[in-house]
Amino acid sequence: MFLKINRERLQQDILELAEIGRDSRGGISRPSFSEADFEARDWLKHKIEEAGLACREDGAGNIFAHLGGEGPVVMAGSHLDTVFNGGRFDGAAGVLAALEALRRVKEENVPLSLPLEMASFTDEEGNLVGDFLGSRAFVGALDENLLYESLTSFGRPLADILQATPFSLESILDAHLHRPELTAFLELHIEQGPTLETEGKEIGIVDKIAGKQDWLCLFLGETNHAGTTPFELRHDAFLALAELSFQVTHYVAQNHYGSFFTVSSVQTWPRGFSLIPGQAEFTIDFRSTDAGTLDDISSFITKTADSISQTRGVDFKFKVIDSTQPVEIQPMIINLLEEEAGKLDYSFLRLPSRAGHDAQILAQVTPVGLIFIPCEDGISHSPEENIRWEDLEKGANLLLNAMVRLAS
Repeated sequence: MFLKINRERLQQDILELAEIGRDSRGGISRPSFSEADFEARDWLKHKIEEAGLACREDGAGNIFAHLGGEGPVVMAGSHLDTVFNGGRFDGAAGVLAALEALRRVKEENVPLSLPLEMASFTDEEGNLVGDFLGSRAFVGALDENLLYESLTSFGRPLADILQATPFSLESILDAHLHRPELTAFLELHIEQGPTLETEGKEIGIVDKIAGKQDWLCLFLGETNHAGTTPFELRHDAFLALAELSFQVTHYVAQNHYGSFFTVSSVQTWPRGFSLIPGQAEFTIDFRSTDAGTLDDISSFITKTADSISQTRGVDFKFKVIDSTQPVEIQPMIINLLEEEAGKLDYSFLRLPSRAGHDAQILAQVTPVGLIFIPCEDGISHSPEENIRWEDLEKGANLLLNAMVRLAS
């Protein structure tokens, strides 16, 4: 006998939550500790209590629903926060599918040996100070200096933002002290890529999660007149940036296919006509499922930047803002998910995750599993993010039955 989720109820939950943080551009803007985020938190707590489940919140603002007694917990979840102008399903599908799994187990009075929990982790998207604030707090892997010293995407220190919340820097750093013992952690998520849709598969079972590094970079050149300074005498910071971007992108594409390098958040100074930019500040994001590849890309970036600096007469500076190691999912979890998908007669394939997820942070303290469902055209982090409801139902059914098996 296989348990099935209540698709209509799960769909209604997704649609209700999607109205919280709806912005003027048609997307959802629900960064952690914003007004919309606290509205979503209250909504989720109400849903947990309405289902007759025990609800708790730790010092980092992570929210949990508990079903059962004592013992090592089988946990599933994701996050409710979004990027600015994001979509309805990123993170939310995983939290609400986990909640629906607990509701169905309770309604069917399924006998279990271990308790189940749903988790909603704070700031997976990194709008505060680096990615995965909540899950890193949960496992005790936060960088204390980053927490105290970095500015958030709101332009303010985290401590200032926390003054309007029930949380503090100290409570966030201590959150891991109240972590229950875990048996496993499972996460359902939209793929955020085109593979499942292209291959015509209903389920993706992730075998690796990419690690990544985020750098804040600066080329310092010399501002001068754009109409009178010969090319050979220019120290153009923007051209140095452009050259670095092209060379590293080409290198990664040629030597590490399947890994990625991206330049974004570019700001030049001064700005205006008739000016050669003397400063170019930018961020870089590079990621791979292989730790050695990350090291190689890092080395190539610095060597290339140094070479460009000498050629163009500029200086290069950088600071590592965030770093996450790749994760290989344990074969035991992969095999369990594949067996349960087979029992449910769902088509599936193994694939890596190029995006980061809370599951890779939880992997520091427990075995993890990551289930993907297709998203239309591979689009995510966008108001155009969309899924087929039947795919969500299948992913949630797999999550439900895998949780029950792990807890039996």
